[in-house]
Amino acid sequence: MRFTMAASSGTTTRWSSSHNYNTLTYEDTLLVRSELAPLIEPEPDDATALRFDALMYGIELAFLAGKKYVRARHDLMTKVAGIASVANIPEIMAQSELIDKILHTDYVENAGINEFEHIRENLRDLMKYLPKKRVRYDTDFDDQILSMEWKESELENDDLKNYKAKAEYYIRQHQDKGVIHKLKTNRPLTSDDVKALEEILWSEVGTKEDYEAEYGSKPLGEFVREIVGLDMNAAKEAFAEYLNDTSLDSRQIYFVNQIVEFIVHNGMMKDLSVLQEPPFNAMGSVVEVFTDTSIWMGIKSAIERVNANALAA
Repeated sequence: MRFTMAASSGTTTRWSSSHNYNTLTYEDTLLVRSELAPLIEPEPDDATALRFDALMYGIELAFLAGKKYVRARHDLMTKVAGIASVANIPEIMAQSELIDKILHTDYVENAGINEFEHIRENLRDLMKYLPKKRVRYDTDFDDQILSMEWKESELENDDLKNYKAKAEYYIRQHQDKGVIHKLKTNRPLTSDDVKALEEILWSEVGTKEDYEAEYGSKPLGEFVREIVGLDMNAAKEAFAEYLNDTSLDSRQIYFVNQIVEFIVHNGMMKDLSVLQEPPFNAMGSVVEVFTDTSIWMGIKSAIERVNANALAA
C-alpha cells in the first residue's frame, strides 16, 4: 500500500499509535473512515490480474456454498491453458508444476479453499501474458472478460448435465486408463481402440448425435488428445533423435523444444502455420533456423507421426 499523509497533524498523531485502536467507539470508526481511509491508495494492478481474482473468488464462494460453478472452472482451465501456450516465459516456467497439475490432473476437481487461493496468488500476475491475438488452435483458448456476478442457476450440483462437460470430465478422470492412456502416451490406435472410444463417447457419456452437435466430424482420438495433451516423456521420446543430436545448434534445439512444449499442452500440431508465430520464431523462421532442409523434413515427419497416432491404423 502507498500512503499519502494529508490529514491534520492531530489526526495522524492520534492514529499513529496502535494503542488507540484497542477500544474503538462508533465515532472513532467514522473518523477513521473519513480521515485515514483516503490516505490509503492501492497500488495500480493489471486488469487481467483483477479479472482473474474475480474469477477465483467466484469459484471460492461457490465452493463455500457447496456448489461447483462449472462455467468459472471451465474459464479457469481456459486461462491456464492459455498461459501454458507461452510457457517459455520465465515467470510462467517457474509455475510449470502448478500449471501442469491444473491441466493434467484432477487437482482442481479435488481442490479446497486453500488450493484455490494458492492458484489465485501464484497465477494472477501471469494473466498479462495471455496471448492477445490467438493463432488458430483446435481448442478455444480465447480470453474472456468475466462478470463479477454469478447466478445461483450456474451453481447446480448437477454440473455435468451437458454433453461437453460430461465428455471432458470423463476423459480427465480416466486419462491414465485404457485407450485414453494410449492417446496420452503417443501409442498408435487400432480399430478396436476407436470402437472403445465410440462406446465411451457415444454410449456411456452421451450419443453420437450429442458428440457431432458439439464437435462435428472431429476424430475421437483427436478430441481426446486435445483434452489430455501428450505426456512429456512420450513427447520427448518422439523427438529424441533431434533433442539428443549434438550436431544441432542452440537455435535448432530451442525450436524443437518449443514444438515439444506445444504438443504436450495441445496433444497435436495439425496446423503448422503456428510455427510462424511466437515463441517458435523467436530465433528465426523455419527456413532460417534449418538451412539443411533434410533436418526440418525429419522433424516435420515426427510431428506427423504424433498426429497419426491419434487416429486408427
